[in-house]
Amino acid sequence: MSPSRKPTIEDAAHRFLEYIRVEKGLSANTIAAYRSDLATFTLWARQRGINTVAQVKRARLLEYRRALTLGEPAGPASGSRRVRTSVVRSARSVRRAQATLRALFRFLRSEGWIRDNPTEGIDTLRVERRLPRALNVEEVDRLLRTPDRTTPTGMRDAAMIELLYATGIRVSELVTLEPASLNLEAGYLVCRGKRSKERVVPVSGDAAKTVREYLGRARQSILTRSSRTDAHLFVTSRGARLTRQAFWKNLKRYGTEAGIERERLSPHVLRHSFATHLLEHGADLRSVQKMLGHADISTTQIYTHVNRERLKGIYHQFHPRGR
Repeated sequence: MSPSRKPTIEDAAHRFLEYIRVEKGLSANTIAAYRSDLATFTLWARQRGINTVAQVKRARLLEYRRALTLGEPAGPASGSRRVRTSVVRSARSVRRAQATLRALFRFLRSEGWIRDNPTEGIDTLRVERRLPRALNVEEVDRLLRTPDRTTPTGMRDAAMIELLYATGIRVSELVTLEPASLNLEAGYLVCRGKRSKERVVPVSGDAAKTVREYLGRARQSILTRSSRTDAHLFVTSRGARLTRQAFWKNLKRYGTEAGIERERLSPHVLRHSFATHLLEHGADLRSVQKMLGHADISTTQIYTHVNRERLKGIYHQFHPRGR
């Protein structure tokens, strides 16, 4: 499209989302995040009379970042009162919003929709890197013993938790697995991660045994009762694919039963626990990087900080002069 046509922000966002879906092959979750960020920016811009991409200038983008950071009103002033209608975003959320707009305007520049990229020269908001939370081995053991394995859904939940901790895959990768993704005899699974990249991850003997039991009796029982057939590995009592949200809710419930604080448990905490426990027992960083599916090893290196913090804690606790 020619820049002279003055494309709207909505047009640009739609074309960009199609581009990352069809040509870049990004995952549905990543696309949904981009769509949400673009919808927020489009609304903010429209309420300020900014309708075309040509109207988006560097100063406006800085104003938008400030609005997200401070939670400034989403709409213009009304009389003498300004109603605070937006929520203050975390630094991480603001950083993601910036990244979305940078990707959008780089795309528009490459496609000839704009001549100048207004995001150039805008520094990225710094985010303090938090150490990932992880359970200890005893807590993981308690959690794994919690589901009632005599029931089909309890057996399913046990298999999901076992597999998540044994492989470190993301919850989005877990719920999209199919039976064909597993080779339990050889001890591995194939999952599709970010940017639709496939990777092979080892599966432990205990996890393989639990999943095999789930496949052998529980899954078919669930599908028979629901009179539905679903291609996914983990299904609901209605025979549909189990969602991330449903698994998260189940996990929280099991965590409470296992005496683990709700705030300390999530699917991602199990992924962190997988990586942390591997490194604590001598695994090399490159191998953990491959199993986690990290494109950059610097992302995996955060777990080495976790180990150092744990070592410091042990030192201060047990050394006679460690305090």
